Amino acid sequence: MLHVAVVGSGPSGCYTAQSLVQQDSETHVDVLDRLPCPYGLVRYGVAPDHEKIKSLQNNLRTVLEHERVRFLGGVQVGPGGVPAARLRELYHAVVYCVGAATDRHLGIPGEDLPGSWSATEFVSWYSAHPDAAADGFVLGARSAVVIGVGNVAVDVTRMLARDPAELSPTDMPQAALTALAASRVTDISMVGRRGPSQARFTTKELRELGTLPDTEVAVDPAELAMDPGYADPSALPAAQRRNVEALRGWAESESQDASRRIRLRFFLRPVELLADGGRVGAVRFERTAPDGQGGVTGTGRYEDIEAQLVLRSVGYRGVPLEGLPFDAAHGTVPHLAGRVLRDGLVAPGEYVAGWIKRGPTGVIGTNRPDAKETVTSLLEDASVLVQKELPGDPLAALRAEGIEPVEWAGWCAIERAEAELGASLGRSVVKLPDWESLLAAARTAAS
Repeated sequence: MLHVAVVGSGPSGCYTAQSLVQQDSETHVDVLDRLPCPYGLVRYGVAPDHEKIKSLQNNLRTVLEHERVRFLGGVQVGPGGVPAARLRELYHAVVYCVGAATDRHLGIPGEDLPGSWSATEFVSWYSAHPDAAADGFVLGARSAVVIGVGNVAVDVTRMLARDPAELSPTDMPQAALTALAASRVTDISMVGRRGPSQARFTTKELRELGTLPDTEVAVDPAELAMDPGYADPSALPAAQRRNVEALRGWAESESQDASRRIRLRFFLRPVELLADGGRVGAVRFERTAPDGQGGVTGTGRYEDIEAQLVLRSVGYRGVPLEGLPFDAAHGTVPHLAGRVLRDGLVAPGEYVAGWIKRGPTGVIGTNRPDAKETVTSLLEDASVLVQKELPGDPLAALRAEGIEPVEWAGWCAIERAEAELGASLGRSVVKLPDWESLLAAARTAAS
């Protein structure tokens, strides 16, 4: 009987657990998470108004309710928690599915000015992540600049422009909803350093911007025309062609009389965040131009865009895990088909899946075949792994060491508390926004 620990309960962790119990009828899996709540970025990264994507939680729930899968939330692996070496002693194998926990930086002057945030910090705030920064993102801001042209950039742009009344039926925390209702941000620029045919957003996400009430979407025809793919979109791959066609429609439309405006800008790269009264007041961009090789080059011409709020959305990055090797250049753990490599050699019993394995690429569904590859490697090693004698039930061992995991009943108690909070506010489910309230709710499961 194989006992496996999966560290991380997001899509990659859940798909790993699912693949393990499906492929081997005797394997038992403990899914550990630092947070008391499961589902990772599906809970804390998907925009609250994207109900269809958020409903994926129902699929992940089925995995975590499997009779041979056990959810253990509130368990820190690494500093301040369970050392990786100790976890290795408690299980035959450990699969790390910890994602990419930090943001890439712009590396430009003024990036750390007050009013400049990573998009992930903003997403964590409106998604009620218990580690989220305190309220204050939109306070005093009239204009916002979102740096980046991926789906996260589109999400945060939409959240800034959406009518709060439309967000009330979602599970957005009450403090974020109240702050957005009081927001005076009316002008949002989403800016990319390359052209529209190289943008990372999907057409479905992009077109949602055009459905926002009382909001104009503006595109500069001259910036579209700079894109080599603009003149003949039919030569582009289908996804890029649809993006260009959507942008062309906005560029050719008449100006509207709307309360809010979203400007989609291209061929501008940030070079400095400019201060005004001790906080960000504008972003200085350099005009870029296609270099003929798929990239861009600077032109020496600059433009300042006013902004009291800057959200940097230029990608995620993995962070080193104590006790595991790390490839700093790629932000991943070195591996061979999911098997962790130490100094180029396979480390028996240690595996990776998801973004910490391949980098922050792909969509949620990409994690399924990725997890399957890792599980195939693990099960090929099973005959050797099971020869290790374990000290007993890992949960009992963790409790003996002073760790009290939030089990599935605790998570269900959190769900009930969030439903009760929503009802008290005249809304549906409303997320609990902090560690104290989450853990207090979890404890009611034992009472």
